Amino acid sequence: MTLTNFKYAAKGPGGNTVEGTIEASDRNEAVSELRRQNLSVMKISEVSGSKAKKRNRLAAVKVKAGQKPAAKRAELVMFTRQLSTMVSSGLSLLESLEVLGEQAERPGMRVTCERLVTEVRGGSDLSAAMETCPKVFDPLYISMVRAAEVSGQMDIILERLADYQESADELRREIKSAMTYPVVSMVLVIAITAFLMIGIVPGFREVFESMDAELPALTEGILTISDKMREYWYVAVGGMVAFFVGLSLFKKTEKGALIWDGLTLKVPVFGPLFRKVALARFARTFATLIRSGVPIMATLDIVADTSGNRVISEVVLKSREAVRGGNQLCEPLAESPVFPPMVTRMISIGERSGAIEVLLEKIAEFYDSQVRAAVKSLTSMIEPILITVMGVMVGTVVLSVFLPILDVVGKLGNNG
Repeated sequence: MTLTNFKYAAKGPGGNTVEGTIEASDRNEAVSELRRQNLSVMKISEVSGSKAKKRNRLAAVKVKAGQKPAAKRAELVMFTRQLSTMVSSGLSLLESLEVLGEQAERPGMRVTCERLVTEVRGGSDLSAAMETCPKVFDPLYISMVRAAEVSGQMDIILERLADYQESADELRREIKSAMTYPVVSMVLVIAITAFLMIGIVPGFREVFESMDAELPALTEGILTISDKMREYWYVAVGGMVAFFVGLSLFKKTEKGALIWDGLTLKVPVFGPLFRKVALARFARTFATLIRSGVPIMATLDIVADTSGNRVISEVVLKSREAVRGGNQLCEPLAESPVFPPMVTRMISIGERSGAIEVLLEKIAEFYDSQVRAAVKSLTSMIEPILITVMGVMVGTVVLSVFLPILDVVGKLGNNG
C-alpha cells in the first residue's frame, strides 16, 4: 500500500494547537488516526508530490481537455448521496470516485468523476478538484466539501448536502409546475385568437360587403385589426422578439437585474409566491452552511450568490458588512421590507441563543409549506381567470362576426 504524507493543524486536549505531518493511505485514514490521538483536526492537506507526479497529473487533465465535465441536478444529487454512503462505509475517497465514474450512465458525469480522480490522485484536495468543474459544483457545494475536509466529517456533510439538494429540487419543481399552467394557457389563448383574427375573420368581409349592410362599430374594429394583423404580422412578430431579447439583455445588467428582481417580488398574484420561495432558499442555504461548519463571512457570501434574487443579495451583502463591523445579523435584515418581522426576530433569537441554524431550518420548513399552499391556491385561482380571459377574447371575435348577420336576418324578418 502506498503511503502519503499529510500536513495537519489540530487542537489538542488542552486547547493548544498542534502542527505536524502524518503518513496514511488517504486523507480519511489520516483524520481517523489523528482522532485516535485525541486531536481535533482543523486543517489537513497532502504534502506536494514530485515534479514527475505533477506532470503526469497535468497530462491526464489535458487528455480530457476536449471533454467538458457536466451533470444534471438529479445526477449530482445521486453522486453526492452515493459518495457519502461509500465514504461512511470505509471506502477511500479515491476509490469511491473511481467507482462512481465507472457506474456513471451519462458521459458528462463520467468525465466529471474522471477529472476528480485525476486531480485527487495528483495530490489535490477534493474541494480544489471540484473547483476545476465550476459548471457542475457551485460555490455552496465546494464550500461545504471544504468544511468537511477541515472537520473530517465528509460522510455527514455530504449527506446533509444531498438533503439540501433534494429539498431545493423539490421547491424548484413546485415553482415550475405553478408557472407552467398559466404560461401554456396564455399561449393557447393568444394562438386561438390569432388564428381567428388571421384565418377566419377576413373571410367574412366579402360576405358583409355582398349583404350591403351597415356594420356595427365592433365589427368594423375587429375587421380593421384583422386586416392590420395580416398585413403587418412580421412587425408584431419582430416586436415580440425584440421585446424579449431586450428584456433578456436588460436583466443581464447589474441595474437591470436589480430592477427586475424587485418587480418580481411586487407583481400581483405571483409576487408573494416568489418572495416565499426566496426566503425559503435563503433560510435553508444559510442553515445548511452554518450547520456544516462554514465560517459566517463565507456563508453570507455564498447565500448572497445563491439567493436567486438580487434584492435579497444586496440585503445579505449589507448584513455581511454589519457582521464584519461587530453588529448583529438581524439588524440590517430588519431594515429591509423583504424580510418579515417573524424571520428577523427568529434570527435575532438564534444569534442570542447560539442556535441560529436550528431556527433557520424552522423558517425554511415554514416557508416550504407556505410555497406548497400558495401553489395550490394559485392554480385554483388562475384557472377561472384564464377561462374568463379566453371567453372574453374569443367571444368578442365571434360576436363581431354574428352581429351583422343577426341584424340582416332581423331586417328580413320585419320586411316579411
